[in-house]
Amino acid sequence: MKFNELDKKMRIYETAGGNCVLPNIYIVARIDGRGFTRLTKEVHQFEAPYDVRFRDLMVETTQSLMQCGFKIIYGYTQSDEISLLFDIDENSFGRKERKLNSILAGQASATFSLLLGSIGVFDCRICQLPSQPLVIDYFRWRNEDASRNALNSYCYWTLRKKGLNASKASASLLRLSVAEKNELLFKEGINFNDIPNWQKRGTGVYWEEYKKKAINPITGKQCFAARKCLKIDFNLPMKEKYGQLVESFL
Repeated sequence: MKFNELDKKMRIYETAGGNCVLPNIYIVARIDGRGFTRLTKEVHQFEAPYDVRFRDLMVETTQSLMQCGFKIIYGYTQSDEISLLFDIDENSFGRKERKLNSILAGQASATFSLLLGSIGVFDCRICQLPSQPLVIDYFRWRNEDASRNALNSYCYWTLRKKGLNASKASASLLRLSVAEKNELLFKEGINFNDIPNWQKRGTGVYWEEYKKKAINPITGKQCFAARKCLKIDFNLPMKEKYGQLVESFL
């Protein structure tokens, strides 16, 4: 069999399941750490429930993803996950899901591993959102999930530090309301409202325009050129105000 015939025969199997995101559909990629509980608590023993060193690793990984060749207009990270909002006109690789998933998971894994100094692996899934309200709802969902996780994490580790084992600490929180969890923390001298916003709401990364001094190549006169840089936002708003922030990128 000639090479061209063999190539055509085998390419069919390689491209099976090659779904593409349709035009005018918003793409949001969610990248999640694999086995990060063990990685952060046993292998590297980051501080619980939150460690600024781990936060900074995730932020740097998010920045890398936003500069890896796709037009990404907003990045969000909380815990061991990253969400990326693509420009509506992004068309790299014909919007093939398998290409987006493999490149983003690979980029995140490589960047994080180099920063950490040991292997950290991420997976990736693509969300196809047909409207701006759904995009806003997606990011509000992850923002509010961060708040819920923060409250649960602080309660869990407070009980662990009091001597409860993992199963008893988890069981103790099962039927508690939000108010009761806040009260549990308050009795231990922790006001949940005073916890840093990045722990309760996650961290946003987005492009911000600034002016830079330059020389006009035609006139030779000094002028200002518009440039963009990534801004890291550790004080994201919540609920409606957060939705308005996300809407401003669309």
